[in-house]
Amino acid sequence: MLHVVAPLPNDRCEPSMSRGRKQFPVSLSLHSIISSIIILAGAIALIIGFGISGTHSITVTALSSAGNIGDDGILSCTFEPDIKLSGIVIQWLKEGVTGLVHEFKEGKDDLSDQNEMFRGRTAVFADQVRVGNASLRLKDVRLTDAGTYKCHVLTANGKGNAGLEYKTGAFSIPEMDVDYNASSESFRCEAPRWFPQPTVVWTSQADQRANFSQVSDTSFELNSENVTMKVISILYNVTINNTYSCMIENNLAKATGDIKVTDSEIKRQSHLELLDSKASLRVSSFFAVGWVLLSLSSYLMLK
Repeated sequence: MLHVVAPLPNDRCEPSMSRGRKQFPVSLSLHSIISSIIILAGAIALIIGFGISGTHSITVTALSSAGNIGDDGILSCTFEPDIKLSGIVIQWLKEGVTGLVHEFKEGKDDLSDQNEMFRGRTAVFADQVRVGNASLRLKDVRLTDAGTYKCHVLTANGKGNAGLEYKTGAFSIPEMDVDYNASSESFRCEAPRWFPQPTVVWTSQADQRANFSQVSDTSFELNSENVTMKVISILYNVTINNTYSCMIENNLAKATGDIKVTDSEIKRQSHLELLDSKASLRVSSFFAVGWVLLSLSSYLMLK
């Protein structure tokens, strides 16, 4: 409502009063408007963020790895610990698969929505959930288990998720021995299960640049399940007191077997390493954006 106050008859409007009034710069009003808009935008973003992401976001980390067909595998996932076990919910999902891979909530497994292909094959480490371990144990790994997985975690502190790429195949440590069936001094490198088909390379400690492709013979024998294969490689014309290495490698793993024959003994050692294990970290950036907006608005109000 607009109130108009008429001057009294004896009042005079002195020109000096209008000259003494303080004039506010237009730029200050503009800054105030911009600041108000930014504060409003930040508030709206916070409201939307709370509605979508809960009261807070937690850090969830997943580690991509490889599964060995027929063995048990681990899909690694960790999160910020929460001592309230009853409030922790863990969900594992696989891209392209309906339903859940696994769900853990209220301190126990809930498999009511589990996809049939994972029935009886999954488990979390229930005694380690409280300390932030959401990893999934996958029993009897199959070739079809390969794919993109997501680990979702909800706690009293908030929620978060991380994805990982799970590859499947076969890999095994080679056994090294002297091949007594060969016509010359030879070494035998044999590994029972590999898939996809690997490459095999022999090296010598005495001569790192030597190419043994012309003095070695490698074969691949399909195993009974018609997926994995046995790797057999023979290296001929070897010498004593020299260490030879047989390296077997595919896109999942690399295995190396070493052998050395002396006048008195045969020394052997083997090891295997998985390739391309990568960690995926997911942290919500919502609160960072919100605080940047609020900080910027405060800055403009001081201008």
